[in-house]
Amino acid sequence: MFRKTVGLASAGVLALGLGAAMMPQAQAGPAAQSAAAGTTATTAACSLRLGSVTSTGAFTSRMINATAPITIGGVRGTAGVFGANQVQKISTFTGTPVGTNGEARTGLTVMGGALYSSSFVVDGQSQLDPHYPHNNLRIGGGWSNYRWIEQSILQPSDAGQPARKLLYGQRTDGTTHRWISDGSAWRVNAGAGGLSTVKGIALIGRTATSETFLANTRTGTLVTVTWPTKYMSGPTSRVVRGSTWQGFEQLIATKCGATGTLLLGIDRDTRSGYLYAVGHANGTSTVIKGLGKVPLTFSGPQYFRIAPKYDVLNGG
Repeated sequence: MFRKTVGLASAGVLALGLGAAMMPQAQAGPAAQSAAAGTTATTAACSLRLGSVTSTGAFTSRMINATAPITIGGVRGTAGVFGANQVQKISTFTGTPVGTNGEARTGLTVMGGALYSSSFVVDGQSQLDPHYPHNNLRIGGGWSNYRWIEQSILQPSDAGQPARKLLYGQRTDGTTHRWISDGSAWRVNAGAGGLSTVKGIALIGRTATSETFLANTRTGTLVTVTWPTKYMSGPTSRVVRGSTWQGFEQLIATKCGATGTLLLGIDRDTRSGYLYAVGHANGTSTVIKGLGKVPLTFSGPQYFRIAPKYDVLNGG
């Protein structure tokens, strides 16, 4: 299916101890300790909009705020979006204001082994608005053997600048594929090997020519993966931390400050989440400040980010 696959390069390591409670701020390395003060003021105003799909198929939204201590906004649920236990994989969703208090939500899902483009509109009470279509449009089959999917949308606020929509998916054999939206269809754009040990992955940077992810591996390494958007290009990796990050099954990230990232790590074994302020990615010199345990039980089947229409990511 792909004409080119590449492996990820290795790099030097710097350990970041997490301690028994999985809170790395207590064991942060010298780089994190010296720069933590510059991160604290920025993260105070940062928040991550967390979405979930419940076992009954409801779509929920709530804010996780990087306050001290961490606070959680009220949950807003929308029943009837999907069938019970229907969603197998889900990408970041985009929320776009509609009217006075409504919102249009769009994203990609895998249901019954097929990929769908899912969209719906909610009213001011977060209920399905019957005046708008509620669609799950089938794109294609063969998605039952994918570990995860993610969609990246470059939508500049200046309409004169080029827009871009990319789809990423990792197969169970570790091969990661990328497609680019071409009107109503998706066409192959690139493929890469070397990511088979990745557990969680989150998009933290997006430019006109590349996209950068933060990923943790089964061996505990935390790395950035930068992938040029050029056709059939391959990614490169850079180690951020060399150990102790294996506990998270999922990473979710959003913008924090001008060039930083607010990162949520979800540990499915303990149904816990931990929040981190991550400075602009710079290998082992990257500043990481643990903000603490999120006061929420992560027992739902699916979690993801709800992004704004103009989703600026400058952390990579």
